[in-house]
Amino acid sequence: MDGVARTPEQRGPGSPVGPGEPAAGPVPPRFGVLGPVRAWRGGEPLAAGSPQQRALLAALLLREGRTATADELIDALWGEAPPARALAAVRTYASRLRKLFGAGVLVSESGGYAVRGTLDLTEAQELAAEAEKARAAQDPRTARKTLRRALALWDGEALAGVPGPYAQAQRVRLEEWRLQLLETRLELDLEQGCHAEAVSELTALTAAHPLRERPRELLMLALYRSGRQAEALAVYADTRRLLADELGVDPRPQLRELQNRVLRADPALAPPPAPAAEPAVTLVRPAQLPATVPDFTGRAAVVRELGEVLSAASGAEGRVMAVSALAGIGGVGKTTLAVHVAHQARSAFPDGQLYVDLQGAGARAAEPETVLGAFLRALGTPDSAVPDSLAERAALYRSVLDGRRVLVLLDNARDPAQVRPLLPGTAGCAALVTSRVRMVGLAGAHLVDLDVMSPEEALALFTRIVGEERVAAERKAALDTVAACGFLPLAIRIAASRLAARRTWTVSVLAAKLADERRRLDELQAGDLAVEATFELGYGQLEPAQARAFRLLGLADGPDISLAAAAAVLDLPPHETEDLLESLVDTSLLESAAPGRYRFHDLVRLYARACAERDEHPPSERAAALSRLLDFYLATAAGVYAIERPGDRTVDHLEPTAFPGTVFTDDADALDWLHAEAACILACVRQSLGPSTLRRAVDLLLAAKDLAESGASALGYEAAALAARDATAAAGDDHAEGRARTTLAQVLSRAGRFDEAGPEAERAIELGARTQDPWTRANAHNEQGIIANCKNLRAASEAHLLEAVRAFRADGNRPGEASALCNLSRVLVSVGRTSSGIDLVRQGIAIYDELGLTFRLANARYALGIALSHASRQTEALRELSAALQTFVENRQRLWEGATHFRIAQVHLSAGRPAQGARHAEQALSTGSIGGDWMRANILTLLGRSLSRLEQTDRARACWRDALAIYERLDAPEAGELRTLLRPVGAA
Repeated sequence: MDGVARTPEQRGPGSPVGPGEPAAGPVPPRFGVLGPVRAWRGGEPLAAGSPQQRALLAALLLREGRTATADELIDALWGEAPPARALAAVRTYASRLRKLFGAGVLVSESGGYAVRGTLDLTEAQELAAEAEKARAAQDPRTARKTLRRALALWDGEALAGVPGPYAQAQRVRLEEWRLQLLETRLELDLEQGCHAEAVSELTALTAAHPLRERPRELLMLALYRSGRQAEALAVYADTRRLLADELGVDPRPQLRELQNRVLRADPALAPPPAPAAEPAVTLVRPAQLPATVPDFTGRAAVVRELGEVLSAASGAEGRVMAVSALAGIGGVGKTTLAVHVAHQARSAFPDGQLYVDLQGAGARAAEPETVLGAFLRALGTPDSAVPDSLAERAALYRSVLDGRRVLVLLDNARDPAQVRPLLPGTAGCAALVTSRVRMVGLAGAHLVDLDVMSPEEALALFTRIVGEERVAAERKAALDTVAACGFLPLAIRIAASRLAARRTWTVSVLAAKLADERRRLDELQAGDLAVEATFELGYGQLEPAQARAFRLLGLADGPDISLAAAAAVLDLPPHETEDLLESLVDTSLLESAAPGRYRFHDLVRLYARACAERDEHPPSERAAALSRLLDFYLATAAGVYAIERPGDRTVDHLEPTAFPGTVFTDDADALDWLHAEAACILACVRQSLGPSTLRRAVDLLLAAKDLAESGASALGYEAAALAARDATAAAGDDHAEGRARTTLAQVLSRAGRFDEAGPEAERAIELGARTQDPWTRANAHNEQGIIANCKNLRAASEAHLLEAVRAFRADGNRPGEASALCNLSRVLVSVGRTSSGIDLVRQGIAIYDELGLTFRLANARYALGIALSHASRQTEALRELSAALQTFVENRQRLWEGATHFRIAQVHLSAGRPAQGARHAEQALSTGSIGGDWMRANILTLLGRSLSRLEQTDRARACWRDALAIYERLDAPEAGELRTLLRPVGAA
């Protein structure tokens, strides 16, 4: 669809309901027709009267201020069969409305009536027009956001409950317009890459409007882009059959064409790439710019941004001289980018381009007065006319440039003080500055921080140097190579140049050489280019405290580090730590990833670690720094755990810490911290699995267990748990091994990998009995009970869960007891003891309520919803599951969120609401769920059943085939049920 749908006779943006201004006095009312016909004055609702009176008001409002005659209103309210006193009734309704709204709102003119005020429909029209303009201006993000605002104005069916033929006709028109807006917004969703999220809404839309082809076309595309090609093709088959049966027609050409493109996996169906910038280079004097590299690659957004700044400075609208300052670490490609941008902008500066390497990273930076002398000579000033002092040279420089359009490229600047005298002072000129230091002291400068290349850009650069043929033959090795180079352009150029010069080498040979991180810097040598040299220059200029911070911070394995964690590493107060870190940011050896967070480039981190091994004395300080970091994470995570689970004894069984953590008093702040630090916490666990820190590392996993259920961090948590199990087993530490295996069993169970989880839990039970660790004994039995229930081993599950209840009670762990009771309730429900199961889960809820455990209460309400559904109490089940879903969403537990969508879908389907069932099943698929692939197969099975009830049989069977493939791979017993569902009708 091109553009955004409009209503017929759409008014222009900003138009009031009617012409003229409302009469002075009370605030004019606001009116709504995109739902029930309503009126408000300020925030107070106004009673619009009887249905017929609201019908009159609706007829006036929909004329948007134009006068309606009495005959037109009679026709709108009663059509061809008006009552005998219709005119009197109209006058009575109008009189009542006039009294309700006050003077100047409902007016009599030209033998009819008109209404003055603001209307939700008018606002929706204006927003739709804004969205259309944004889309035409190639701004789909704004268009999509604006359409969401427009659609949010609807509150159910337009003109709901309003009688009369006119209202009915307008309802149909407004609903058609709403659907057009919704289809356009969904189309924009797909343009923005939100195909997986759109599937759920499109599934519901096609169920509600089965003969509408555009939603089905969008659904096919969304499914295809989500990797569900078979379902996409099944949507077409269902549509073709439905149209033939209902209307006797074939699908429209666009739908048939899309089917063909899906069949041949047309690459054009993928989201379109961003348009590339087009260079425009023309030779002009003085022309001091270095040659641009012929293989310049990527950086399209930054090139475009800088180009726009330079273009604005040189144009007629330019009022001041423009300065753009590009900052980044050595080797990130600042000079190459700046030269490339400057060449593109040459035509905008016909009076010349000046260039100088200011040598700011070296021991002896260029003096400004020397540079000014060279610039003046290049601009035609005789040697004899060049003054001696810096101030005089700078003044003459600005005078010479006055009235000219000149671009000045100041490369490799040391600091703002070196740059200021070299800046042109007049409009029409521009300066482009590169530096390892952010030029925050350069007033009015447009600051740009240059990061490393994206993987796609890095591979493209590598390919352009090495050659398409060699890279195409070993694409994975090429990707490994650019990743080993940290996506740093200088390092990629060095590595690619080595390979290009050695025809006997394969890409795999180079990748293998770079695989060993400790040798990476030594390998990246080519002629006079040395990555290490670029870092050595910066490090050698640091003060002792800065150098120590640089070395120690490089030891931590996390992707970045917070200010508080850095303070723990350095054993310094936060304010001193912040000063040191900010000074390192200014040197570009450290990056400020976000306020209060810092990070190293990979190669800089390796260099920092090499410095630590070489320069840090005594060597034990390295281990002490990492131990403080582990203590900080463990102490803080334990505090978060305690806030989330009051009364849970887990925190009482954790290893003690010597360094304090951050203390939170607010639940939301605590949870925010945990999720923000997820990658760093898991990296710390894996880095701390040595003998002296092993038990604390395992306990950090226990304290951060919410990360295992968040979805975003689940895979990283599993990897850390596997590493912890192996390390504890190798160390022979039964206590730590029992906890690690219990944790791993929990992770594997929630991923649906019950055959792997069961042996881990069984071994943990043995270790718990041997060490008498109360945490392992209770939690291992609880987990084994869950696993056995999922494998339909009901008796074994009940036995383990009863033992877990006893162990939690013996430890005084009431939240643990409640969890085991809720798990036990699901076992009883599964064997038909539904009443007992409901009683058990209510006992668990009572414990959670008493302790104020809102988050854990959601798990209990989830279990209660399942139990009530088995008891055919669907309304109550839906209430409990919806409440649980809200809590999971608020606490960012995406996997539990997905599982709850699945259970809600089950309730809807059993209650005869397959469209709602399909929508929630799709939401479960897009969100992910506790249970991994096994649960995904369950969801696909349920989705297929819902679609089958909606007579979308081809897509239903596609879902069942996908589910069967998963079940067969897992050797799950549910495969038999799927084979039955897929058996042809009438087959024996």
